[in-house]
Amino acid sequence: MAKTGAGRFFEDYRLGEEIAHAVPRTVTEGERALYHALYPARHALHSSDAFAQACGLKASPLDDLAAFHVVFGKTVPDISLNAVANLGYAEGRWLRPVWPGDTLRSFSEVIGLKQNSNGRTGVVWVRSRGENQRGETVMDYVRWVMVRKRDPEAPAPKTVVPELKPALAASDLVLPEGLDFTGYDDVLAGEPHRWGDYEVGEVIDHRDGVTIEEAEHMMATRLWQNTARVHFDLTFRPEGRLIYGGHVISLARALSFNGLANAQMIVGLNGGAHANPCFAGDTVKAWSEVLDKAETDRPGVGALRLRLVATKDGSVGALKDEGGRYLPGVLLDLDYWALVPL
Repeated sequence: MAKTGAGRFFEDYRLGEEIAHAVPRTVTEGERALYHALYPARHALHSSDAFAQACGLKASPLDDLAAFHVVFGKTVPDISLNAVANLGYAEGRWLRPVWPGDTLRSFSEVIGLKQNSNGRTGVVWVRSRGENQRGETVMDYVRWVMVRKRDPEAPAPKTVVPELKPALAASDLVLPEGLDFTGYDDVLAGEPHRWGDYEVGEVIDHRDGVTIEEAEHMMATRLWQNTARVHFDLTFRPEGRLIYGGHVISLARALSFNGLANAQMIVGLNGGAHANPCFAGDTVKAWSEVLDKAETDRPGVGALRLRLVATKDGSVGALKDEGGRYLPGVLLDLDYWALVPL
């Protein structure tokens, strides 16, 4: 009897199926240290217990994207081990902070299926969630993935494409209990720019860049226990190991500190696309556009809806061509909500 498996293929998914993913992961301060070593991450709320406590939290929570990577990584063996590409995200919400010592598990529900016209691949939509050791949901999100078929002759399932919100409303956001920015310290945070200093339509060039190295992206992907073959195995993708899209997201978010140092917490993920493949040797730079602004019911706390774009050619402001296709230098187009002081 075979003890190993090749992972799921497109024809193995069933609409409405609930998948409980293996292996629970207890996160520690070591997770934070490794995250900050891999990326130039330095937002104050995720760096300092004292700063976080002054903002009404019990301590500094794990970086929002580090929590996302842990939850995401658990889903890979069941959802995207045989993926051609991760296509997009929607309706993502961070519902509770993740603290060192928390143990995270992941679950996914299949909410959509569509075979591609080539008959060799199909798109799978899943709603995934991460739970802590108390069974509380810490975050959830939708993503869709193009997955290979095991047998091109296998019958196509009924096409179901889920209806997803184009963006979360500010009222959909869940803010951490006790969060209070009335005593916020601009000097410690690193920049003076607050909610009122940003205008809808404003474009911010974050200026700095990071050249991706093979060792760093593979270390990061292993850290999140992401087992997708395209990130490691050159026999699976001879043209080069594909950089994990989450690695690009974290690099771009960290680079956005220059201009958005006060965008302290990510609380919503409206959408995202990995526009073009990224490989070792590419230099990632980033720019942001302010898409919307909202006040919240927490003291001193406002929200900015931001478009974060990562590029490999250093371009700023350009995103798509006249036909609506992403320009070849664009790596990432991410739409998210972040919390900033009023």
